[in-house]
Amino acid sequence: MQTEESAPPGRRERKKRETRAALMAAALRLALEKGPDNVTVEEISEAADVSVRTFFNYFPHKEHAILGRDPEELERALERLRDTPAGQSPLTTMRMLIAEALVDVEQDSATASQRFALIVQSPTLLSQFVLLGAEDERVLSAAMAERMGEPREAIRPMLIVAAASTAVRIAFEKQKDAGGRSVRSLIDEAFLLLADGVDPDFDKTTVFRTDQEGQS
Repeated sequence: MQTEESAPPGRRERKKRETRAALMAAALRLALEKGPDNVTVEEISEAADVSVRTFFNYFPHKEHAILGRDPEELERALERLRDTPAGQSPLTTMRMLIAEALVDVEQDSATASQRFALIVQSPTLLSQFVLLGAEDERVLSAAMAERMGEPREAIRPMLIVAAASTAVRIAFEKQKDAGGRSVRSLIDEAFLLLADGVDPDFDKTTVFRTDQEGQS
């Protein structure tokens, strides 16, 4: 009889994904029922039929489980970023990464909506959501800079990744007031605005005037 340790990698990975999914589902359900601040790691573990020790093998704290934080998603995004054609524009690359991530969201839009509702209602979840987003942006920006042949501290890769992340956030925020439009269509609109420069009438000379005034 095969143990989990001796099972083929595919089976072990499936077991890990199933356990992570069970913990995320239990955490979200309990947070919706009791409120995020009133849920404990012990309750989540019991609901998912795993030990508390197992919980901490997957998540550092309960907020990550409620938010559905899956580190493998970031790893997949980094892999796809590195595999994109050399001539593809950075903004196009970010749009394609987001399009792939949206597939999972659209397949379970009810869960995504429930999580988003919890985030905007809970200062603790919102804080963790912002921190996680900033960390993801930092990692993606470094990978984007490498792909673009620019230094890790270069502004352009950071700005592209941050602008793409902001486009997604705004699309989710505006969907409820968008007359039935999909998140995907709102993201497309946001990316078209980014591609057009957002404000084509911007007076570039103001940048240099401000800089000169600061030095005087």
